[in-house]
Amino acid sequence: MSDTHSDVRVRAADGGYDVVVVGGGAAGLSAALVLARARRRVAVVDAGEPRNAPAAHLRGFLTRDGMPPGELLAAGRAELRGYGVDLLDGRVDRIVPVPGAGGPAFDVHPAEGRALRARRVVVATGLRDGLPQLPGLAARWGRDVLHCPYCHGYEVRDRPLGVLGTDPGSVGQALLLRQWSADVVLLAHTLDLSAADRARLGARGVRVVEGEAVRVVVVDDRLHGVELADGAVVPREALFLVPHLEARDAPLFGLDCDRDAQGWIATDRTGRTGVPGVWAVGNLTDPRAQVITAAGAGSAAAIALNHDLVDEDTERALAAVTAPLATAVPTAAPAR
Repeated sequence: MSDTHSDVRVRAADGGYDVVVVGGGAAGLSAALVLARARRRVAVVDAGEPRNAPAAHLRGFLTRDGMPPGELLAAGRAELRGYGVDLLDGRVDRIVPVPGAGGPAFDVHPAEGRALRARRVVVATGLRDGLPQLPGLAARWGRDVLHCPYCHGYEVRDRPLGVLGTDPGSVGQALLLRQWSADVVLLAHTLDLSAADRARLGARGVRVVEGEAVRVVVVDDRLHGVELADGAVVPREALFLVPHLEARDAPLFGLDCDRDAQGWIATDRTGRTGVPGVWAVGNLTDPRAQVITAAGAGSAAAIALNHDLVDEDTERALAAVTAPLATAVPTAAPAR
């Protein structure tokens, strides 16, 4: 069970947290673990909406290959409780800077409950996959309608695979999937293919099927194929597509973080944003990050953040030592 906001009021009342982590996926939990082991006071606020929730298994994570995603998160949360990390269920609406704190400080406002005061914030809220409005497609997402060949390609190897042409990246996705199956079809759908695209696909042995898709066909709870506007059904056992990626960055709206040319939150290699005291990690800043990549990014951010806190702690300690010396009354010189 997670703590409620009322449960942590007493624990946070004596000055708040060193760090509040917003988002409890692999990136956020990994950051919280490293910070807790650095003896920082940490809280994690999580809305319980992981991107990979529809998937039955996570793949490519050394020693955890095939584990259900929920089990990984449950194990991580159990580890954090052992270090005294406060785990709160809820969605963060906004993060507000606190002026006059002698360094970066923030109030993290959940949709319900009391705001949490933090010296630093790690935002790891991830992204959501926007899907085409094709009847039957959303219900198969994460099962046999897929997006990442590295996450799912091995499980559908040597089977008839399709790629739905919704994005310029669909061509590269089809070329990549040819690594896992000799039977790959690119359904042109709404994609306007150039002559160069068609030549590359043909050279790789990927067949192009013209016509707009109108629905996915499911038989006995399995993908059977894709129906086109002319009524023809293209038999496929798995369908890949490039989703429209939408960053879950609402908590950062009021902080005026820098963004890159594509509109994603800009950070340095440790996840530090342009706003002092704020880090952003995982799929929120790297749409291609897999679970193991996101976990590593959370760890790297936590180490950099702890060094930032150590620097601030040192400056405050130094100021406390030198301030009395600077204000001491000079001793009168002896008379001659």
